This record gives sequence, C-alpha cells and structure tokens, in this order.
Amino acid sequence: MQSLPHSGRNGVRLGDPFRYSLAFAMLLALQIFAPNAKAEPVSLSLAEAQHRALARSRQLPSKDAAIAAARDMAIAAGQRPDPVLKAGVDSLPITGPARFNIGSDFMTMRRIGLMQELTRSDKLRLRAAQYERAADKASADKRVATAQIERDTALAWLDLYYASRMAELVHDQIGLSELDLQAAEAAYRGGKRSQADVFEARSAVALAQDRASDYDRRVSTAQTVLARWTGPVAGAALGDLPDVDHVRLDPATLDTMLAHHPDIAVLDRQQDIARTEAQLARANRTPDWTVEVALQHRGPAFSDMVSVGLSVPLQWDRKNRQDRELAAKLALADQARDDREEMLRAHVAETRVMLDEWQNGRERLLRYRRELLPLAGDRSTATLAAYRGAKATLGEVLAARRNQLEVHLQALQLEASTARLWAQLNFLYPSSQQTVQMNPEGGAQ
Repeated sequence: MQSLPHSGRNGVRLGDPFRYSLAFAMLLALQIFAPNAKAEPVSLSLAEAQHRALARSRQLPSKDAAIAAARDMAIAAGQRPDPVLKAGVDSLPITGPARFNIGSDFMTMRRIGLMQELTRSDKLRLRAAQYERAADKASADKRVATAQIERDTALAWLDLYYASRMAELVHDQIGLSELDLQAAEAAYRGGKRSQADVFEARSAVALAQDRASDYDRRVSTAQTVLARWTGPVAGAALGDLPDVDHVRLDPATLDTMLAHHPDIAVLDRQQDIARTEAQLARANRTPDWTVEVALQHRGPAFSDMVSVGLSVPLQWDRKNRQDRELAAKLALADQARDDREEMLRAHVAETRVMLDEWQNGRERLLRYRRELLPLAGDRSTATLAAYRGAKATLGEVLAARRNQLEVHLQALQLEASTARLWAQLNFLYPSSQQTVQMNPEGGAQ
C-alpha cells in the first residue's frame, strides 16, 4: 500500500502502513457498530418511568422543605421568649424653672431595665411538639405524594401501552382491507364479482384508515400524559408489561392494612396535632409570670434606685376565653378522629370494590382468551373459506373480519381497564411495600 506523503495533525505520518491499517480498522468498526447502536430503541419500563417521575417531581422537594421548616420551628418554639430591654425617663418636669431638666428634680429618673416572661416548661414543650407533629404530617404528606406519583405514572404508562397495541391492531386491519380490495377488483375485472363488492371493499379500507387515525391520536395523547411525569417519551419503546395478576393487598387483612394507608396516616398526624393543641390550650389556663428589673438614675444630688416588678395576667373571664379555647381545641381533636374513621371506612369500601372489579376483569379476560377470541378467528377463517368457494359474499367476509377486530379491541380494552385497576390497587402505598400475591380466585398466596 502506497503511503501518503504528508503528516497528520499531531505529527505522526499517515503514510505509516501500520497506523494507516489501524485507522482503517477503527473506521470500519465505527461503520459496522454505530448504525446498530443508533437503531437500538430506548426501552422504558414501568419501574423506570416511575423512577424518572419521582426524580423530576417538584412535589417531593417541596415536602422536604416543609419538613425542614417544621423541624426548625420546633426548636425555635421550645425556647423561652427573648428578654425585653426597657429604657425611659420617669417624672420629668414640664413646667416651672426645672422643666425638661433631668437632674434638677429629685423625682426625675433615667431608667433602664430588663423584662423576662417566665414561660412554663410544659408550655414550651407543647409548643415545640406542635411543630414536631406538623413535621410528622409533612412526612406523611410526602408519602402520599410518592404513592400518587407512582400510581399516576403507572396509569399513564399503561394507557400508552394499550393505546399502542390497539393502534397496531387497527393498522394491521388496514393491510387486510387493502388485500380484500385488491381481490375484489381482480374478481370484478374477471367478471366473477360485482362492482358493489369493490365499493364495499373500498369503504372498508377508508373506515379502517379513519379508525387508525383515531387510535394514532390516542397514542399521541397517551404520550403527552406520560411525558408530564417522565419527561419526553417520543420514540421510546415501552418495556414489557409488569405482572398485573398480583397486587400488594391481602383481602383477609384489608382493614388492618388500610389503617396504615398514607391518606389515613396524614389524618393520624392531623389528629396528633389537634391533641397537642388541646393540651397547649389546657396549659394556657395557667398564666405565665413576667419579671422586670430596672435601674433608675437621678441627679447628682440624689441617690440612684432599683426597682423589681412581677406581672401576672388576670384571667377574669376564663369561662369565655381560656375555657372556650380549650373546648374548641377538644372539638377539633374529635373532628380529626371522626374524619379519620370515616376516611378509613371509605377507603376499605372503595378498595374492596376495586378488588372485586379487578378479579372480575381477570375472569372475563380468561373467557375472551379461551372462547371469544378463538371463536371470532374461526368464524373469520370459515367465512373466508366459504367466500373462496363461492358460498359467501365479500360483505360477509368483511363483517366477519370487523367482528374479529371488535372482539380483539374489546379484549384489549378490558385488559387495559383491568390493568388500571391493578395500578390503583398496587400503588395505594409507595412501591417499597412488600408484594402480596393473589391467585385467580381472589385468595392471598
């Protein structure tokens, strides 16, 4: 091989046979492997979609900020109030020869002092506990947000998954309809079929194309919804369908499990806050004292003085103020308790309904797979064979194929709705919870 007469950018002669061969081999390798790397589609599994959604969510950082704020406020609320610096002039004459003269009158004093409220330790503890309970509630809110993000992302992922499958099915129907049209036109030219068969076949193609356009729109909408959680997903191939035949719930212990549901945990924390506020209202029925010490300086001809004072609020209308406040806080605590019990009952009922619907959907899917789908395929095959034997019309063939497509679409729609129920059940809690497997009859394994 003839070497090139000039050198490369870094001073190495390109004419060197070994280096030229090495460069050629690297170029050939890039040409071989680079297209394959580009052609490999990006797979987005359900778990990866949820991971992306949690990573890019702004709800979770906001909950962390709320938790940190409540923790800081708990520390601040547990401290005694700041002392108050007081300064002033007492008994300053405003008439007579000594008016506005600080050092002439024996009663005139320049005063400086400190005042401190002596807040009881139990009140400080309860004030700090208020914010600690608020931090606990913010933590429960974060758990609720995590479960909601995972659940909504799973629903969006499943919607795109099944919309894509339905779109593929409808697009396949376009190809079959076009083949039927070609066969009808050939038969018409050969004098074996009427022109009405051609028109019917053309109508079938147009209807299939229109339906495909509608399902393409559904795919685009599903991509937009999923991108709201995960970021751009255009061009990404979805991963395999997760195991939608198992949920992390045991019907036998549903009441106990749902007692720890994130929404219920939020109300538990709200109940704790209400109880703490009631305890603080009870503690406020005992007033705090305030101590004041002041140094009073008079003119040079008079002695300085010191004053010590004690202030105590007079709860002269306790039954209409402190007692009313305590009654209100106790009522709010009762309200939080009742709200929690009511929500728990609603969650249990709704979850049992979803479990029943999910189980029923799985049973119906088995019927579709074992009976309805094979029957629709057999009917279509038999009608096509009869048409080839001049014992059926083209319209009957097209009707059989439309029926087969409808049955397939109904099966996919049922599968999609059942999978959505699975997502709602499986992500009642954040995904860190342990999976509880269930058999088709509904019992826990």
